Amino acid sequence: MVSSHHLWSFCCFFSLVTVIFSWLVSPTRAVYHGYVPSPWTLAHATFYGDESASATMGGACGYGNLMTNGYGTDTAALSTTIFSDGYACGQCYQIRCVQSPWCYTGYTTVTATNLCPPNWSEDSNNGGWCNPPRTHFDMAKPAFMKIAQWKAGIVPVMYRRVPCNEIRKGGIRFSFQGNGYWLLVYVMNVAGAGDIHQMWVKGTKTSWISMSHNWGASYQAFATLQGQALSFRLTSYTTKQTITAYNVAPANWNLGLTYQANVNFH
Repeated sequence: MVSSHHLWSFCCFFSLVTVIFSWLVSPTRAVYHGYVPSPWTLAHATFYGDESASATMGGACGYGNLMTNGYGTDTAALSTTIFSDGYACGQCYQIRCVQSPWCYTGYTTVTATNLCPPNWSEDSNNGGWCNPPRTHFDMAKPAFMKIAQWKAGIVPVMYRRVPCNEIRKGGIRFSFQGNGYWLLVYVMNVAGAGDIHQMWVKGTKTSWISMSHNWGASYQAFATLQGQALSFRLTSYTTKQTITAYNVAPANWNLGLTYQANVNFH
């Protein structure tokens, strides 16, 4: 049994590592109008797929082809502890390998695009890396290889949430699915905190209609909206900032297409 003295010393050691790391690697803070970086925190990271990152396409957030939709290979699947039932989709994280001989220097920035589900058949410290309450990043292999040698398999990391402004340029994009009575919208290219908590849609013949969270980065409205230009209102999950994107889709919009607004979060 581990004594309380040794446990206290172990906790103090990691607290000290966190403080020193934050002080050493934190660059000059830029001034943002919205979300600002969070403190550095200790976690672990693995990778999935190969160097092509083909295994990361799709994913629980519903971003589809990550290449054509602007996410590339700098992505990660989050353990349920931080996935937050899909509300974490689109969030951006800086990740740096620490305390391992396999580490490279520097950090990389990834976007949350997938869920790393629990594996209860494996011990949480031996294979069940994404089991609650662990905070874990299962990274696309090209992203993992920016912070550590892939042979490591798993490494301790320091991570922090950062604004997505540097990697999400232009307006928010809305990808339409569904049918004539049900509009399902996947929300992509979200800047600021990167996430969405609430969403509304308005046709030229309707008032604002509240959309329910389907899963990941998708929201739905059970309404007949065809033949109307569509506007959207969105609230960030993290900052609670609300923005309105007017006339995103023209009256002749179609399912299966993606439309881009001229506004975004900051």
